[in-house]
Amino acid sequence: MTEIVTLKLPETLAQRAKEIAAFTHRQLEDMLIEWIDYTIAELPVESLPDEQVLALCELQMTPEQQEVFSDLLARNQEAQLNDVEVRQLDELMQVYRHGLIRKARALKIAVIRGLKPDLN
Repeated sequence: MTEIVTLKLPETLAQRAKEIAAFTHRQLEDMLIEWIDYTIAELPVESLPDEQVLALCELQMTPEQQEVFSDLLARNQEAQLNDVEVRQLDELMQVYRHGLIRKARALKIAVIRGLKPDLN
């Protein structure tokens, strides 16, 4: 099910969005939907309810991601990765770093809110 929403964007924002859509060969609407979805998924940890903060405190890569990541890291140390695997390792490294930052922020917020004991 979809819902039609009409937005009035500032001209400069609309122009930049159109340029990015054209550059990436995507429909403007599809790109804006992706951006909104990403923004909602990435709300600041400080604005999340306690349950979601606690869930982020336990954040981990999926078992499949962990397995591939470990394998690629080990093979990378032995210089055995092809170009596709190097890109895959880079992408998983970004996922790992992003998750680690979100988890650290969540732990800080959980301590401030009294949901978890101080880590010191």
